[in-house]
Amino acid sequence: MKRTHHCNELRPAHAGQTVTLAGWVHSRRDLGGVLYIDLRDREGRTQTVFDPADLSKEVFETATHLHAESVVEIVGKVRVRPDGTNNDKIPTGQIEVLVKELLVLNHAEPLPFQIDDPEAAAKVNEETRLHFRYLDLRRPEMTHNLRLRSKIAIATRSFMDEQGFLEVETPTLFKSTPEGAREFLVPNRREPGTFYALPQSPQQFKQILMVSGVERYFQLARCYRDEDLRADRLPEFTQVDIEMSFIDREDIYALIEGLLKKVWKTALNIDIPTPFKRISFEEALNRWGIDKPDTRFGMELVDFTEDFKASTFKVFSGAVANGGVVKAMNAKGMAGATQGQIETMTEYAKSFGAKGLAYIKVENGEWKSPIVKFFSEAEKAALKTRLAIEEGDLILFAADQWLNACEILGKIRLYCADVLKTQGKLTIDPKQFNFLWVIEFPLLGFDREQNRWYSSHHPFTAPVAEDIPLLKTDPKKVRGQHYDIVVNGVELGGGSIRIHQPDVQKTVFEDILQIPPDETKLRFGYMLEAFRYGAPPHGGIALGFDRLCAILCGTTSIRDVIAFPKTAKGVCLMTDSPSQVSARQLRDLYIDVKVAKKE
Repeated sequence: MKRTHHCNELRPAHAGQTVTLAGWVHSRRDLGGVLYIDLRDREGRTQTVFDPADLSKEVFETATHLHAESVVEIVGKVRVRPDGTNNDKIPTGQIEVLVKELLVLNHAEPLPFQIDDPEAAAKVNEETRLHFRYLDLRRPEMTHNLRLRSKIAIATRSFMDEQGFLEVETPTLFKSTPEGAREFLVPNRREPGTFYALPQSPQQFKQILMVSGVERYFQLARCYRDEDLRADRLPEFTQVDIEMSFIDREDIYALIEGLLKKVWKTALNIDIPTPFKRISFEEALNRWGIDKPDTRFGMELVDFTEDFKASTFKVFSGAVANGGVVKAMNAKGMAGATQGQIETMTEYAKSFGAKGLAYIKVENGEWKSPIVKFFSEAEKAALKTRLAIEEGDLILFAADQWLNACEILGKIRLYCADVLKTQGKLTIDPKQFNFLWVIEFPLLGFDREQNRWYSSHHPFTAPVAEDIPLLKTDPKKVRGQHYDIVVNGVELGGGSIRIHQPDVQKTVFEDILQIPPDETKLRFGYMLEAFRYGAPPHGGIALGFDRLCAILCGTTSIRDVIAFPKTAKGVCLMTDSPSQVSARQLRDLYIDVKVAKKE
């Protein structure tokens, strides 16, 4: 038999036709001696009817003993369902197929978890789902995610082709350049003691492609980072990698806004407005305490440095005297925060080096806090006016160096939003997408432990032209031509205009980042050499494709949009990898493992 239709295709217009369907047994119901089986394939479901009056005893008995997820083919006649039995939840809900023949292609054993009940499946722990990933992927929710991911990839390729980009594959066996996240190393059998590294990104190759005259490159690139994992980060991931020649930042903004506009229309049929808002790194930290702000709700940070610089509350005035700031935010409606919630927020503050967390609860017309007695009437008036304080509010403070104070309240702001959403006091439309560009990042950061500067983005980011003279005299004031694209508090991607002058790049490597000349030559010599043969001005960006798909699928974990993801520990539970290898394999690679084998 060969199927004539898929399981989401039949409608009342097909009534009377003899059809062949194939798929998995989704569910089975015995109603008064007549057996109803929902047959499912990747397109949907169709109800089939096994009436003992129309079937041989052998066929009917076989049907009654089918376990869920057994694979079958049926031949039968389409008929309209009797009045009152329609199922409006599925597109095929007006018809059913009266079965004449049954062929069991494969019997399924009893399942480790239910697939036909979405609520029951949602309660299964993630480890079980990942161990039986082939079953988990049969769930309609997961099928939908993979289908949508495919559509997003096709839309991306289509748009980039329309814009004149070439899709070029770059190597996944690269050289080790340990600047940034930890790398995965691959031993080279042909030359013992040498290693490849799996690329963290195609950054250097795509810049070389610009020197090669490709001008417009993109790739759905596989990348690898051996680092601690989170819900939005795995050891291997996919990014939409882009590089362009003879452009400036405005060209990147326009390109990505056009791409995301097409993707959102394709995936969700939503027209997102462009151009996107732009804010500086400093403004983002000042207002939201984070460089990837979620602007769909308030609770913005307010600066009270001037108001408290002469305060009798020494914690605040002392912070200002030491060059710090005083910031506050109003978590509206959270005056009833439990002791446990206050302790959680206090731990967030302490994780940034603060000694504690100052706060005021506004309850029953009173400001309840041991610090209020130190405030002058002018200070209280400033707080009330600028924070719009009302009954039921919770005022939270941070007094520290600027970056620390911002990040403390930024972390607490997101925590408060989660609490308020759980309590039903903060509602956010799931179809609201607030896009923005964060720009004007500092080019460099300073590592006090190593007493040296490091790249805030990566060492190939070009400084803002007018700031180049400050590279050697005042590096902390140098801004980079770096930009991040953010939506609803998620960084979709980041990029920059690159350094294309070999002398500037060499200065950054050796004078600013203090990479020794011989190491610079070893790690980046081929790039500096290439730049000497006519490197055009160029820039690019990389978008996290998994994150993008997760947002469009409405899930917080990228594991829900990847067919075979790893766990938070980097393990594939289905294949039980990583795993040990044989002594012969290690011998061929000249590797001697010193770690004791686990019992």
